[in-house]
Amino acid sequence: MPEVLYLDEQSTQHKKHHIMNTVVPLISSGTAGPLGVLHLPRLWLKLSLESTGKLAPGYPGAGMGFDQMVIDGLGLKRDAVIAFIKTSKPTYPQFEAWVKKNGTKLDKPSIEKLNAAIRGYNHDDETRKSILGANSLPDDASAAKDAVNLNNLDDWKELHAALLK
Repeated sequence: MPEVLYLDEQSTQHKKHHIMNTVVPLISSGTAGPLGVLHLPRLWLKLSLESTGKLAPGYPGAGMGFDQMVIDGLGLKRDAVIAFIKTSKPTYPQFEAWVKKNGTKLDKPSIEKLNAAIRGYNHDDETRKSILGANSLPDDASAAKDAVNLNNLDDWKELHAALLK
């Protein structure tokens, strides 16, 4: 009969803890929740991970790009958004309910304007070239220009480096 080697439960749990210590936020800026606001689910995820110390290095909980665009675009107060997620640890639907109570720009035209700004935002040349280069992709006519797709490439590379190499 062949010998079977088992890992003890303690070493398996230690390995799982090490791998899952921090998380690359893989919800795309191009994703919207029921409210229809692009990037809002990603903002919730990043702040939620940051509040528990699990956000992967290099990612801000609430940065000054899309995160701030969404906060401003919905008429929210930055400190209040951060504090709510940090103290309440809401599910995504609970966060959207809070946004509905606290946002001042939730009408359809405001949300459409915000979504168009997110879809239409392009990184500067240096950032685009850096992300494409890190992914061994040419910076030519076929290359992604918009920040949503470039950020996706960056996230997938970070995930690969952190968990799959």
